Amino acid sequence: MKRVTRKTKERREMVTGILFSLPAIIGFFCFALGPMVASLILGFTEYTISSAPRFVGLDNYIRMFSGQDVFFYQALSVTLKFALMNVAVCMLTAFVVALLLNSEAVKCRGLFRSVFYIPTIIPYVATAMIFMWMMSPDFGLFNILLRGIGLKGGKWIYSEGTVLHSLLIITAWTAGNIIVVFLAGLQGVPKQLYEAVEVDGGNGFHKFAYITLPMVTPIVFFNGLMFMIASLQGFMPAAVITSGGPNNATLFYTYYMYKQAFEFSNMGYASALGWVLFLVIALIAAFIFKTSKYWVFYSDEE
Repeated sequence: MKRVTRKTKERREMVTGILFSLPAIIGFFCFALGPMVASLILGFTEYTISSAPRFVGLDNYIRMFSGQDVFFYQALSVTLKFALMNVAVCMLTAFVVALLLNSEAVKCRGLFRSVFYIPTIIPYVATAMIFMWMMSPDFGLFNILLRGIGLKGGKWIYSEGTVLHSLLIITAWTAGNIIVVFLAGLQGVPKQLYEAVEVDGGNGFHKFAYITLPMVTPIVFFNGLMFMIASLQGFMPAAVITSGGPNNATLFYTYYMYKQAFEFSNMGYASALGWVLFLVIALIAAFIFKTSKYWVFYSDEE
């Protein structure tokens, strides 16, 4: 019988991994790489669809960073602010909900898991319409409930000061996919570790601080990275709910890029905007990866 060496096994695993990822690789080269290269080239041109591209060098980037475009820094700052708040609120909410769903004291856990995941499969437009009605200053459900307990209602998405915070409620409502990933990570924590803490006289806090939290740091890293990237690419809240208002308070970067491309026909400038966003996301992702070695714990590490 032929003996399988370690190198042979690793080679087989590598080939298997490549075969499984081959559809995604082919899709990237066929449908993503070409448009990326095209947008990189168009970023150095003045292109309005109706006319042929005209090479302008770095003019598009100079227009951005020199302040000639008064909305560039507004869109960038709004997007970064929303992304930070969105990641913090949704990650914390999803983690707390996953902890509750993972508790054996909760009855009908399977039902609750389905209930929390359902909002993620509902079309965003339908969810947005419901929340726009509930956040109406005049007849919205939220203000009716607040007035019922003697509190003053708010303007929610219709006020410049509260619109970003109101959008956080909607994104937290649709964070079921993060809850599922957190729940899978919590269920993967070995129960004997909790039993060891009990034997040593530890309580619930010790279990959470020294077992649960370190063991799920890879899940926190994954969810945080993916959700940060998704938040920086946020488009639907501005496009469907606020149209970038009020007073450009929700002028998300991708929505501004969309307006430049399809409302003002500035395809060359929009392509340059897209590559700036790509670099911003790449830098933030690189920073998260670089710092992860200080707080992410993997069970196979010594």
